[in-house]
Amino acid sequence: MTDYNMTISHMTNSHIIKEMLSMDFNYFSYLCFAWAALGIITRVLMVGFGDKWNRWEMNHAYSKKKPKWIYGVAIIGVLLVLLTWYKVFTLNVKGSWIIATILSLTLVKISALLFNYEKFRTFASNTLNNPKKKMRLTISVLMMSIVFILLGLFFY
Repeated sequence: MTDYNMTISHMTNSHIIKEMLSMDFNYFSYLCFAWAALGIITRVLMVGFGDKWNRWEMNHAYSKKKPKWIYGVAIIGVLLVLLTWYKVFTLNVKGSWIIATILSLTLVKISALLFNYEKFRTFASNTLNNPKKKMRLTISVLMMSIVFILLGLFFY
C-alpha cells in the first residue's frame, strides 16, 4: 500500500510527519503560522513574567505618552492588510478571504491605538490587572493560535 492510498487512520506518526513536511505552504499558510507564533510567544511571556510583564507593557509598550513605535506598527499593519487582500485577488487560494477578513479586524486595534490611545491604555490596564480578564484573554489568544496553525496546515 503506498502513502497515497493510505487513509489517515492507517498512517503512522512518521507518515503523518513526512506528509506534513512535504506540504506546499503558501502566503496564507505562513500568515497563519506567523500569527499563531506571535500569539503563543506573547502568552508564554505574559504568563512567565507575570506582574513584570504587566509593568513592562504599561510602562514601556503602552506608556502614558503615546510611543512612536505605534505609528510604525500601524503603517506595517495597514500594508500587511492591503498586501493580504491583494494576494486574495491575485492568488487562487480557496478560502483566502477568511484569513484576510480576520486580519482586517486588527485595523480596529490599530485605529484604537492611533485615535483613542488613552481609552486603549485604560482597557489594557484593566485587562492586565484583572486575573479573570487576563486569563480569558490568554485562553482566547491560545485557542485562536491553535485555529491558525490548523488553518495553515490543513486549509491553506
